[in-house]
Amino acid sequence: MAANRMTEGSIHKHLIGYSLPLIGGSLFQLAYNMVDSIIVGRFIGKEALAAIGTSGPVLNILILGISGICIGASVLMSTFFGAKDYIKLKKELSTTVIIGFIASIIISLLGMAVARPLLWLLRVPENILDMAVRYLTITFLGVPFTFLYNSLSAAIKSVGNSKAPFNFLIIASVLNGGLDIVLIGFLGYGVAVSALTTVFAQFVSVVMCIMYIYTKVPMLAISKSEFKVDKELLNQTLKYGGVTALQQSCQPIGKLLIQGAVNSMGVDAMAAFSIATKLDDFAFTPEQSIAHGMTTFIAQNRGAKLINRIKGGCKTGFMLEGIYGVFICLAVILLREPILRLFGASSGTDVMIMGSEYLFIMAFFYILPAFTNGMQGYFRGMGILKVTLYGTIIQTSLRVIFTYILTPYMGLTGVAYACAVGWIVMLMFGYCYNKKIVRLAD
Repeated sequence: MAANRMTEGSIHKHLIGYSLPLIGGSLFQLAYNMVDSIIVGRFIGKEALAAIGTSGPVLNILILGISGICIGASVLMSTFFGAKDYIKLKKELSTTVIIGFIASIIISLLGMAVARPLLWLLRVPENILDMAVRYLTITFLGVPFTFLYNSLSAAIKSVGNSKAPFNFLIIASVLNGGLDIVLIGFLGYGVAVSALTTVFAQFVSVVMCIMYIYTKVPMLAISKSEFKVDKELLNQTLKYGGVTALQQSCQPIGKLLIQGAVNSMGVDAMAAFSIATKLDDFAFTPEQSIAHGMTTFIAQNRGAKLINRIKGGCKTGFMLEGIYGVFICLAVILLREPILRLFGASSGTDVMIMGSEYLFIMAFFYILPAFTNGMQGYFRGMGILKVTLYGTIIQTSLRVIFTYILTPYMGLTGVAYACAVGWIVMLMFGYCYNKKIVRLAD
């Protein structure tokens, strides 16, 4: 189904059917990234792996910023789709694509110009600096394609179709991996080719989105005469997208600060935390996908002014988040040691002990980000995006502060307890804010 109107039919089916492809796509991307690192590390060497890794924080902040802008635009597009205002839907897509593409070209050129000084400021070792500069420079070249894919896939998702972007992501990732194996594994090319294959795969995903829209989703197909910027919608897009971009960028900054506290505990703690946070990412991703489903559902029904369906979607979304939170808690408690061994941690070593203790404690807290993600999905769908920004700033700040307070006494488990403090206060903030809105409405 090219478009899926969530303003009618079963709420449970809509949310589950929409969220599952998002969950699958995100988990597939995480798994692919791990495989990609294995290919680079095995066939090029640890220096190349380190060069790519040191570029990671810069690229993560950039990608999350881009996805934040696109999430903000998708809220508007979902609202227009729900209201059956297809003219504004096209205008919003056109405005987002034109302005975002121009901005991404500027960011791309600027990024290529400052790649070396930026990596120097990050204290990248001299023996891998040139390699890291090449990788980051080429990756910046692909920023316009990254933006176009995110904006076009957001448009497709806004009309209730999450399966097509999921399929495009799989095709692009498999293409990227296949090219890496052939060009790096068999032909012996270096880290620059690893970056080029990523850029090429992004380009292919953009082409697939464009072809799909013009053949399957005519309500999103922009004609030459419609391809223009709407100033009123531009202001709304910048307001929604800017707030979401800031919110998305808070998390990696917080992670960098927390990593500093972990680094002071030694190499074993660093290794254990590195493995555990990869598992954290796999745990959190489905929670975020369910939240994205809530956003689209609530935004469509807000556009259609169906208040009861908004309430029903909110209850169903939180129920799904809670069920998943309990499931992932039990799974991690039971499987934490086999997973740690999969990453090379041996029984009885400090890495195994610290990693196992951290994951055991953190597993009980996975229910908290399930509900914070659900809360953010609700507020985004309602168009109240500043709450998601304030909540994330509160959560991240407390998480960092309590990490530095607790880890000297509790070791790595202090990070888990610090996360719990941040999530609990974030939930309290969201609950109080929503109660205030309800009182004002009454």
